[in-house]
Amino acid sequence: MKMVTAVIRPEMFDSVRAALEADGIYGMTVSEVMGRGAQKGIALRFRGKVMPVELIPKVKIEMVVPAADVDKVVRIVLENCRTGRPGDGRIFVLPVESICRVRTGQIDQADP
Repeated sequence: MKMVTAVIRPEMFDSVRAALEADGIYGMTVSEVMGRGAQKGIALRFRGKVMPVELIPKVKIEMVVPAADVDKVVRIVLENCRTGRPGDGRIFVLPVESICRVRTGQIDQADP
């Protein structure tokens, strides 16, 4: 099993969710987060003044999927989030050692 974490633009979330569901990926944890990348924030104009915004709103999607589905999930996120502009986001893939169901206490060893 692998954990795929995607940090994306908030306006891209609905299309990513719909594409993942269409491909059979339903389980996800979604958080509203703030962050910045190499561009170190942005500058907005408000009432004639330039206002620096160092942390930009993003959406973080976390999914634990079988190792065989990782490439499919990454492809779906890339296809639905890439604009070519700075701030499109990042995708992280991490190994998952085990999974414990809180309701039953069942502990599963993740597949290699």
